[in-house]
Amino acid sequence: MYQYNEYDHQMLTERVAQFRDQTSRYLDGKLTETEFLPLRLQNGLYVQRLAPMLRVAIPYGLLSSQQLRKLAFIARHYDKGYGHITTRQNIQFNWPQLEDAPDILAHLAEVEMHAIQTSGNCIRNTTTDQFAGVAVDELEDSRPYCEIIRQWSTFHPEFAYLPRKFKIAVCGTAVDQAATQVHDIGVYLVSGPEQQVGFRILAGGGLGRTPVIGQEIFPFVEKKHLLTALEAILRIYNRQGRRDNKYKARIKILVKEMGIEAFKTKVIEEWQRIKDGPQTLTEKEIERCKSFFIELPYTATQDNPDTLTEALQKEPLFLNWYRRNVKQHKRPGYAIATIALKETGTAPGDVTDVQLEHIADLSDEYSFGEARVSHRQNVVLADVAQEELYALWQQLRNQSLASENLELLTDMICCPGGDFCALANAKSIPIAESIQREFSNHDQLLDIGEITINISGCMNACGHHHVGNIGILGVDKKGEEFYQISLGGSSKNEASLAKVLGPAFAEEEIPFVIRKIIAVYKDNRIDGEKFLGTYQRIGLEPFKDKIYAKAD
Repeated sequence: MYQYNEYDHQMLTERVAQFRDQTSRYLDGKLTETEFLPLRLQNGLYVQRLAPMLRVAIPYGLLSSQQLRKLAFIARHYDKGYGHITTRQNIQFNWPQLEDAPDILAHLAEVEMHAIQTSGNCIRNTTTDQFAGVAVDELEDSRPYCEIIRQWSTFHPEFAYLPRKFKIAVCGTAVDQAATQVHDIGVYLVSGPEQQVGFRILAGGGLGRTPVIGQEIFPFVEKKHLLTALEAILRIYNRQGRRDNKYKARIKILVKEMGIEAFKTKVIEEWQRIKDGPQTLTEKEIERCKSFFIELPYTATQDNPDTLTEALQKEPLFLNWYRRNVKQHKRPGYAIATIALKETGTAPGDVTDVQLEHIADLSDEYSFGEARVSHRQNVVLADVAQEELYALWQQLRNQSLASENLELLTDMICCPGGDFCALANAKSIPIAESIQREFSNHDQLLDIGEITINISGCMNACGHHHVGNIGILGVDKKGEEFYQISLGGSSKNEASLAKVLGPAFAEEEIPFVIRKIIAVYKDNRIDGEKFLGTYQRIGLEPFKDKIYAKAD
């Protein structure tokens, strides 16, 4: 992973001192709320319903064990003992005191972390596949290019005050697990005409009030032109994006209003002016960033060693976990283990200080001191020797981290919702818990098969409800919390936006509505179809008829 240089350390130290002074002046009444607002947002600090919220950047989701321990320390000393993993591969602390924020940032700086550009109208954290670098279906490791984008975009003077926030995702795997097509810019690593690796670049994707799938701008861009292509897109957006209405300020609205061909024409014209300029990447710079992601000191060579085979045969619970939470690694003798943060009764994505320290210890013992956080709010140990999987699973069980529900119905995406967020129309966490309890039987979950449920507390769609196979959106109806259901969404390669089922439901109805949706699916599936396949074949009407049928 990237290691800070002397300049990075000095910059962070000065940034913390600057914000400490700004916070002190605000608390002393020398800065108004209006004056302090952009200053705190530039340091990742929001004001939520009950307390400030600090969003900490985790570049492309990669963490060292030292950083995990520091996050545990912050959760214990400055929060209420836990953090929340987000769909942007960041972590949020929901209960810090405003006067403590500079101290928290100082602690983060000690382990090469910060909260810069985790909020505000700027380029946010660049995300990618949580299996980058170890996936068997990978064209090339996407992390070096995420790091190139991170270094280019951090403190970029031209893009510090965009019309609205801006999000970029990079995908190097055959199966898209980064929701690439619903980002402002989506970047795919692809093979070019002569089999050289380059980039296919989309723009104009996004969720929120107006969900849109991104459209292709560049079918193929050579590696050296990655930054100039991104810069051309951002320049057109920065110049022509709307600033008079924040609900119409995202790039997706600009692309929609201009039309994709007109937008693409302007981007290409801009690109032709800058493509061979100072932002052109050299082989030396690409290799420099690749050097941060070196081959780890692997030693195991044998797939499925005897110790693993014996454990799978004698321990059914371990077998369940292995089948759901372990993926094939590109290196023989190793495996990718995902820790699902979806224990029944726990808010999806929440992780306690004790669990963070436990994961840090496990990453040191089993995964070369590194862990990753995923778009779906889980944690990954990406380099586990197969012969050590059973011992890892036993230790995960000690801290309620051995849920074997990965990619099953209870492996939900869920935003913090009305329990915390001042923007939310309704609570999200109780909905998630009620569904967890309704579908707590593991055999039942296996029978249903792979399915995604995404829950958002408002139209900002932090829970990505538009691209859940089942999406749940909290809405306000005359001061009461209700929930709108949508079906058929996907953030994978064939991305799709879910369609609203019909009128919204009360909170207590949701588990039974989900039960009916699953019943329609099971009654109509053929040949082991997954939920999305059945929905695409039979359409919305059979679900609507079942859900809204009047009792005799």
